[in-house]
Amino acid sequence: MNQDEIIAALAALAHPVRLDVFRALVVAGPAGLTPGVMSEGLGIVGTTLSFHLKELVNAGLVSQERVSRHLVYRAAYERMNGVIGYLTENCCAGESCAVPAAATGCGC
Repeated sequence: MNQDEIIAALAALAHPVRLDVFRALVVAGPAGLTPGVMSEGLGIVGTTLSFHLKELVNAGLVSQERVSRHLVYRAAYERMNGVIGYLTENCCAGESCAVPAAATGCGC
């Protein structure tokens, strides 16, 4: 990914509603979600949701597919991983910089 694509992706995520929508789509996995399900689950009015979905699609973070009479939105995992990869490329000049799991209390 080039710098302009990274900036567009980060700008799209730099809004609370879009970040919530994107995270919901990541959690939903490959099955994706319809706007109706997202609207109800996130408590976002349909027109507002539509605006924010358009921004995420334009940034390449979300894909849209028509399935019968419904639109299904899915997180674009490859693009998401590209953004994460760009941000962590050359992390710590090759030195181990991760905090040990025991120190964070996280089992990941």
